[in-house]
Amino acid sequence: MAINSIENVTRYSNELDKMFAQKSAVGFFADNALATKFVGAKTVIIPDIDFQGLADYDRDTGFSRGAITVSNSSYTMSMDRARSLQIDREDMDESGIANLAGKILGEYVRTKVVPECDAYVLSKLAGLALSRSNTVEGNASKPFETLCQLITQVQSVVGYDEEIVAFVDSHIYAALQNSSEISKLITVSDFKQGDINLKVKSINGVAIIPVVSERMKTSYVFNPDNAGGFTPAEAARETYMLVCPKTAAHLVKKTENMRIFTPEQNIDADAYKFDYRIYYDVFVKKSGLDSVWAWVSPAVTFTASDVGEGDPATISVTAQSEGTLTYQWYECEDEAKKGAIKIAGANQDDYTLSEDLEAGTYYFFVRVTVDGMASTDSEVFTVTVQ
Repeated sequence: MAINSIENVTRYSNELDKMFAQKSAVGFFADNALATKFVGAKTVIIPDIDFQGLADYDRDTGFSRGAITVSNSSYTMSMDRARSLQIDREDMDESGIANLAGKILGEYVRTKVVPECDAYVLSKLAGLALSRSNTVEGNASKPFETLCQLITQVQSVVGYDEEIVAFVDSHIYAALQNSSEISKLITVSDFKQGDINLKVKSINGVAIIPVVSERMKTSYVFNPDNAGGFTPAEAARETYMLVCPKTAAHLVKKTENMRIFTPEQNIDADAYKFDYRIYYDVFVKKSGLDSVWAWVSPAVTFTASDVGEGDPATISVTAQSEGTLTYQWYECEDEAKKGAIKIAGANQDDYTLSEDLEAGTYYFFVRVTVDGMASTDSEVFTVTVQ
């Protein structure tokens, strides 16, 4: 079987693209990018059209001439991400490699590509809302009231005939679902995303799209090295709600390519090799900059931290926020917080190490939660036990 054939490459690429459109919370923004034009490797041009309003008709001179302004704004794409995956020849005979490859690649897009793209797009939109002060101070006990505030702000900019979407953090989504008053307003409606028709819950005609908290931060670090993936930035805040028109953003994907090599073609290993690359970014036109509104968590700042010299040592932090703070300490394997494990009973702003620790180096950090919803991690404390 010619696993490296053009037909298989095209089939895999098409199927993965469909999966992206179906699983991604922001996939519908790609529908807005049809009018874009690429110039060079990293630049895309998106037209922004503006008109002059109506003027009086003059019975002598006739019509007043009006201008149509087409502003072609250039945007630079920045997210060029890729990964090479391999399946050892011995893991599957050739007759079954196509099905196995499809499952593995599909799972990779579902668990790695889609979460990263969602996190990037939503963080960029939340960052835009913050930079333009397009935010509201919500009430966690009254989520519907806050949602209505955000919808009103968006409609005051775009009007009432635009289709609006609301991305909702998992904590707030649960609060909306558990409210008996709000549940009567929730309906199931059709939502078109590319060539796929989805069923989504909506309130007063606004599509409600739930997003897990890990993808609803205001900023992320997208790791460039072998570990890959993404992590919340140090000063990231939780985005509880993000409301905008369905046409607010343009998700531009220039490259979503797949290369396939058989073990005979793979010079690095006796394995089937699959190279996946996606080159994308999201942009908001100048006319839509004030149509994106958000409710974000209060900022948490660590003003002091200390590792006491006692035996055993005590680690402490001083955190400040407008909300109510709770603490949970973790032990991890390294400074990257790998293998973090919750420490039972360590729920204060300080933690005293166990007297039973053997000699060696240990790593700890504390997770500070605001109002029982948004979390921020401290730096990693390195403690050496003699």
